[in-house]
Amino acid sequence: MLCPKCQQDMIVVEHQQIELDYCPVCEGVWFDAGELELFLETAALASPELEIENIIGLPEIKAGAGKRKCPICRQSMKEVSIGMPSIDIDVCRRGDGLWFDGGEVNQFISQLAQKSADTDGSQQRIITFLGDVFKGG
Repeated sequence: MLCPKCQQDMIVVEHQQIELDYCPVCEGVWFDAGELELFLETAALASPELEIENIIGLPEIKAGAGKRKCPICRQSMKEVSIGMPSIDIDVCRRGDGLWFDGGEVNQFISQLAQKSADTDGSQQRIITFLGDVFKGG
């Protein structure tokens, strides 16, 4: 699969049986539909507003920008903001997946962990994993 940002081959990185596509050149991460939810569940950080259907429904940052193409369907993706402070990510309009630029996954998960009252250790494992693998940014 080609990276939506730099068009280089991505590699598959597995974490707890979830396969994520990672670009070693730009350090971006592609989540296929449903993978973000599964990934967040492993850290007890899942919430309904982070399901891909809800992210697709967010307003587009720059209407018609569509710089990046989905690596699955090759259609222009929509750029939306998630998190606080906001992180701009690309989402496939058909729901095939989400693209995080280098460092954004780590930033997003760290934000969620700070907001979460539950600190059972799984969050720290996720953050450590992200720091080791998706250290871009």
